Amino acid sequence: MNIAECELSVLARQCLDRRIPEQASLETEVNAWTTTRNAEKTKVKWQFTTKDARTKLSQLYPQIE
Repeated sequence: MNIAECELSVLARQCLDRRIPEQASLETEVNAWTTTRNAEKTKVKWQFTTKDARTKLSQLYPQIE
């Protein structure tokens, strides 16, 4: 997953794990979650290296000689 997908997953688990009855409440909840998440300066620990990508996705990478 890329970083955006990771953030959407966290949003779904931390904020959207219940029924929210109307759009205004949804917007308020998501804005509050976003503000908190940004204030905490949460970082993503990216563990997929370029070497790993070249190995696992070799058909997408040109061969460098």
